[in-house]
Amino acid sequence: MKRLISAALLGSIVLAGGASAKPSLREVEEIYEPLYWALVAFEIADACDSLEGRKLKGATDGWALVRKARSLGYSNEEIRAFLDSDEEKARMRARGDAYFKHKGASLSNPETFCALGRAEMERNSQIGVYLRAK
Repeated sequence: MKRLISAALLGSIVLAGGASAKPSLREVEEIYEPLYWALVAFEIADACDSLEGRKLKGATDGWALVRKARSLGYSNEEIRAFLDSDEEKARMRARGDAYFKHKGASLSNPETFCALGRAEMERNSQIGVYLRAK
C-alpha cells in the first residue's frame, strides 16, 4: 500500500510539473536579448567592409546561452527548435530591421552601417562588444 501511495504521489508531482509549460525562449530575456545583440552586430559587420564580427566571442557567448537555457530546464531539442524556427528568425529579422531603420542604417549606403557599428563600439554597448575594426 505504501508503494502505491508513493507511486501515486510521484505521478501527481510529475503531472503537475508537466502541466506548467516553460515560456518560449523568445520570452526569456536573459537568453533572447544577448542573442539579438550578437546577431545585430554580425549584420552590421556583414554590411560594413571596415568592421568585422568577433566570431570567437560570439561562439563562446552562444555556448554560454545554450548552457543557461539548459540550466533553466530547456532540452537540446527545444533549444534547437527555437534556433531553427523560421518564425523566430523572421521575428528577429523584423526587430533588427526596425533597429537599423531607427538608427538610420541603410543597405543602400553601407557607410551608415559602419557609422552605427563604430558608435556601438565607442559606447562599448552590448552590440559593440561583438565588433572590431579590420
